[in-house]
Amino acid sequence: MKPHQEQTTGQLPLFAFTENQSSPRDVVSYGVAIYRVTLVRESSLQVPGECLRSSQDAASLIRTYLRGADREHFIVLLLNRKNRVIGMNTVSVGSLTASVVSPREVFKPAILSNAAAILCAHNHPSGDPQPSSEDRALTTRLVQGGKLLGIEVLDHIIVGDGTDAYFSFADNGTLG
Repeated sequence: MKPHQEQTTGQLPLFAFTENQSSPRDVVSYGVAIYRVTLVRESSLQVPGECLRSSQDAASLIRTYLRGADREHFIVLLLNRKNRVIGMNTVSVGSLTASVVSPREVFKPAILSNAAAILCAHNHPSGDPQPSSEDRALTTRLVQGGKLLGIEVLDHIIVGDGTDAYFSFADNGTLG
């Protein structure tokens, strides 16, 4: 069969090449890196109770973890099927008013730790936990990504630094 000639199924060959290209036998070989991906535990934090039962429980844990943070931090809590926290990861550290967050970086630790669900969180150094339009858009993207990956996004919580105030997307019916 000539290159680019349709097969009886009507499909082109997967790795077709044209007459003026070199054939696969003429291509120079090269090395491909082989990777091993692992999680590394840096430290631990005492979690009260067996599992998270409310957004208030989660906000308290998040405040403990982010105590003293002078910039915006976006973190992800990794949970098993019983909502027990099996890990935490700081996804991004930003400036006083913003933090760049990629869904890829949010879900990476969840996939590596075999988490059944995640809870996203970040702090507002201003003390005001009300979400910005960017916070709302990111939450929607993360919920959509979680559905695609089979990792449920249970909530996105914003804590205000120096206060007990927090905002829960789930409690406010705006999780997406």
